[in-house]
Amino acid sequence: MAKIVILGAGIAGLTTAMMLDRDGHDVTVLERDLASPAGRPWDDWQRPGVNQFRQPHYLLPRWWTELRAELPDAAEAVLSVGATTFNPLTALPAQLRGEIRESDARFDTVTARRPVLEAALAGAAGGVRVSRGVRVTGVRTDGRTPAPRVTGVTTTDGTVEADLVVDCGGRRSALPAWLTEAGAAPPAEERADAGFVYYSRHFTAHDLPEQQTVILQTHDSITLLTLPADHGTWSVVLTASAKDKALRALREPAAWSAALREYPLAAHWADAEPITGVDVMAGIEDRLRRFVVDGEPIATGVVAVGDAWACTNPSLGRGASFAIIHARVLRDVLRETGAAEHDKLVRRFDEATARTVEPLYRATTGFDAHRLAEIDGDIAGVPYRTDDRRWAGAKALFAAALRDQDVLRAYVSVGSFLTTPDEVFADPALRDRIFALGLTAPRYPLPGPSRAGLLAAISRS
Repeated sequence: MAKIVILGAGIAGLTTAMMLDRDGHDVTVLERDLASPAGRPWDDWQRPGVNQFRQPHYLLPRWWTELRAELPDAAEAVLSVGATTFNPLTALPAQLRGEIRESDARFDTVTARRPVLEAALAGAAGGVRVSRGVRVTGVRTDGRTPAPRVTGVTTTDGTVEADLVVDCGGRRSALPAWLTEAGAAPPAEERADAGFVYYSRHFTAHDLPEQQTVILQTHDSITLLTLPADHGTWSVVLTASAKDKALRALREPAAWSAALREYPLAAHWADAEPITGVDVMAGIEDRLRRFVVDGEPIATGVVAVGDAWACTNPSLGRGASFAIIHARVLRDVLRETGAAEHDKLVRRFDEATARTVEPLYRATTGFDAHRLAEIDGDIAGVPYRTDDRRWAGAKALFAAALRDQDVLRAYVSVGSFLTTPDEVFADPALRDRIFALGLTAPRYPLPGPSRAGLLAAISRS
């Protein structure tokens, strides 16, 4: 088995490390940030290496399904630290979802704030060597160019050798710079500003509000997220276009609260004690890096997993799911191709990533691009039009889900990352019902203000 060094002890790094360790590999994780103080990860843990560490997080049912199947002890650890069990289907109003069905259990998940979740995963990874407070400064190679073989990494504490280096360094990964410094060609990269800005607050109460909620709500010029978490806490996120200067007032708690009160399906979530001010996150990129360019690896002995490979707008909550799916892909490739076959391994992993994970990334960024264009149309007062049938299908699916309980379950399955839109629309009978019920529905079928009403509410705050 291989000697593997994983860069980063975040969600991606820890789940990847546990999967590879349980497959018999000799795994070491290097992390620049220090460990969580015992027992108080939300209050005391600082992770400057993760800019979204204290931002709201939502764990999709797909992530929970994968974790329970691949790392059941880690799933138990997450539950043991107080993560809230949650089902986005059964949390919907009864008149919308109807009677709960046995099959609805597939939508089960857990929710927790990022520090609490990461502390639980770190505890479950007890068999893995995790070296914290170690800053990686570059890669060590065999000196060949233009496609060097990575043989380890250099750190502030010295050199760490490896048969395979796995970059789980997240959005801020410096791997491309390290490789070019070592003589490699740059990776092929697609990069674009996702165009969204997030205004979020965390709340707490002794008695959690009734968890009747629509997790993601799209409205005129804004998207709302209501996210239950751990230990009687939850968060609410207002997502807008970064171009929307009028909504920058949402940085102020009074304006933020005034805006939320206009949305009847979400307003009650602010009737509690806030434990943060308004946290703002902007400048988020959609980015994909490919380390095999024109059929040739730019380097061998190294691969990137999760956000270090590709990252998207976080409002759909898919980052952790991408990471655990990608980790499983790497584990399975390593079962067939050993790390010693370094050139073959990198090629096989690239092929498996393109086949398994990249289509999920494309679907996510495609949805985001349309949603942002729709919001920008709202700002300009010009309804967004497109010939893209996938976007028309997505809009019809959501609208029809509010009127048909079978369609609703298809919609929740797509939102849970358990099913793709293509799989839903492959059923002719279901497709016909979706278009019959959804194509003529209002653009924003949930109750909420117009843009003018939203701006008026903010101006009165």
